[in-house]
Amino acid sequence: MSTSTDWNTQIITEFRENEGRVGGPFAGAPMVLIHHRGRKSGKELVTPLMYLPDEHDSGTIYIFASKAGAPTNPAWYYNLTSSGTGDVEVGTDTYPVTVEEITGERRDRVYAEQANRYPGFAEYSRKTEGIRTIPVLALHRA
Repeated sequence: MSTSTDWNTQIITEFRENEGRVGGPFAGAPMVLIHHRGRKSGKELVTPLMYLPDEHDSGTIYIFASKAGAPTNPAWYYNLTSSGTGDVEVGTDTYPVTVEEITGERRDRVYAEQANRYPGFAEYSRKTEGIRTIPVLALHRA
């Protein structure tokens, strides 16, 4: 198992043991487990991520394909945008979602709010400047 897989497995276990809460660098942050299918492998995968709830729609959350400021998008981004659907675990609730990539001013506004709440996201944006724009996905409860 790779180091990132071990890390994710530990977070997923902690999330499920504590009704959606985790400690360490994510203590107090809103966390979600994203269920998606590998577009090449066909495997069912689970990825833990921070999210931002939509302030006007309780059925929508935003996730950020930051990959900690890496120059490429994470695999889960391609899996979700290819399929257009997935499932999420938020707290003790699991439900299906549809996936919408948001762009332009709306994307910039949502990303800025996340970076304001969690400054690490501002750093990720600085790392990717001139290389890629970090995608923002809206997950809508199906």
